[in-house]
Amino acid sequence: MKLVFVGADHEVTGSCHYLEAAGKHILVDYGMEQGVNVFENVPLPVPEAMIDYVFLTHAHVDHSGMLPLLYAKGFRGKIFATTATAELCDIMLRDCAHIQMQEAEWRSRKGKRNSGIRQVEPIYTMEDAEGAISLLVPCSYQKEIQVCEGIRIRFTDIGHLLGSASIEVWAEEDGRKRKLCFSGDVGNLGQPLIKEPAFTKDADYVIVESTYGNRYHDGGRPDYVNYLARAIQETFDRGGNLVIPSFAVGRTQEILYFMRQVKEEGLVKGYGNFSVYVDSPLAVEATEIFRRNIDECFDEEAIELVKKGINPISFPGLKLTITSDESRAINFDEEPKVIISASGMCDAGRIKHHLKHNLWREESTILFVGYQSVGTKGRQILDGAKSVKLFGEPVDVNARILSFKGLSGHADKDGLIRWLGGFEHKPWKVFVVHGEDSECKAFVECLEREYGYDADAPYSGTKFDLIDNCYEYDAIPVPVKKKAKASVANSVFARLEAAAQRLLVMVQGMQGMANKDLAKLADQINRLCDKWQ
Repeated sequence: MKLVFVGADHEVTGSCHYLEAAGKHILVDYGMEQGVNVFENVPLPVPEAMIDYVFLTHAHVDHSGMLPLLYAKGFRGKIFATTATAELCDIMLRDCAHIQMQEAEWRSRKGKRNSGIRQVEPIYTMEDAEGAISLLVPCSYQKEIQVCEGIRIRFTDIGHLLGSASIEVWAEEDGRKRKLCFSGDVGNLGQPLIKEPAFTKDADYVIVESTYGNRYHDGGRPDYVNYLARAIQETFDRGGNLVIPSFAVGRTQEILYFMRQVKEEGLVKGYGNFSVYVDSPLAVEATEIFRRNIDECFDEEAIELVKKGINPISFPGLKLTITSDESRAINFDEEPKVIISASGMCDAGRIKHHLKHNLWREESTILFVGYQSVGTKGRQILDGAKSVKLFGEPVDVNARILSFKGLSGHADKDGLIRWLGGFEHKPWKVFVVHGEDSECKAFVECLEREYGYDADAPYSGTKFDLIDNCYEYDAIPVPVKKKAKASVANSVFARLEAAAQRLLVMVQGMQGMANKDLAKLADQINRLCDKWQ
């Protein structure tokens, strides 16, 4: 029985852990890396086709975004997730595939125009996304689920995003039992709409995130409503637009919650029923999913509004844009407006168009409302870049740049310690993951020196023996090296290799079947080989 650390180790994105227990190969999350990658990630310990199950903590792309690639490479097991997470993944993975295909098409056109490079293939396709979605198994909070002989799991609301969860895993192998708890992303206290993070009673091993492992959110809950109202008022008075790069799932709905209060209390003067655009088809669909999960996921304050007949995330002047034509028309409307658009880190999606039209305008404001990973466009702008590239062209940054302090879906250092303190007994070991290098190290030091935990922050590739409670292999950091750009990204050949690997895994599992059936399959494979050799 072992645990292997694969992704989001001394890094914030690309979360992935591998668990081998009860004869099964299991992944906890399989996320996409975003921004700058500091350290190399090891490949999965086994071929994708051999993975039996995925346990998914929540729908954010840095935890779920590579599931379509897993499917493309032969995975056909089950993906266990909460009901809301399964619903969100149904739209988010399709959106990821759409973005991958758009980016590949744009790079292909650019490459062909500049140097005659052949077509660039997307990392995965819409077919792969739909395949992964078909494997999702929706689960309820607080219900123990018998995954297979020797493996049970339970999802607990962790308050980070609609449907987000920590996951308890009970594993039994050769009569030896171990219990693990994967925190996923621990939610911040006092967030609108969703519930507070819930505690877990006990675990032998805890794998905890550390996005803010050495930082604190500003004391108390800031007055976001009045801060937002001031930003709108000052921007409109200058004749500009307020552009909010926002994550389509979670953060957009929180901003709508605050915006409803701004409108209801009449905090912006002189602009009547000003327009608020949500320019993201994904955000529009996600908002509907929020409405469908009120009973299980909303906090008491939001539920009270619903009981009074008030939609917490809707108001007069709210305009939802779906088509590309509707999106383009926004920037040809000269009236001051609020534009909420994805992606939240400004690296993809429609937000890039709105930045192109507003970044250079001194009268406009760009308001960041979420964490910006190192290396992303959003982080560059927030760190004071004078110019950024959009669609291959430099755009001057003349707009006013603001940031909501403390508005985060992640718990800060105190929140993480509070969650760990919910365990009735200290775990045998705490593994710290999902944080930048300095955050991981500082949080480990804090847990050990101040709170008496046995804690460590493993690097990608580290293998831990869960039975003997010791490291099988303690990996060292491997810095990412710049790689030469390939002239062709031949994902078609990669798909062929994945199909061959899946066939091999299938054949290895057929031992003991009737000789007649085995011989028939062998003949079919040989005929296929004869045809292509």
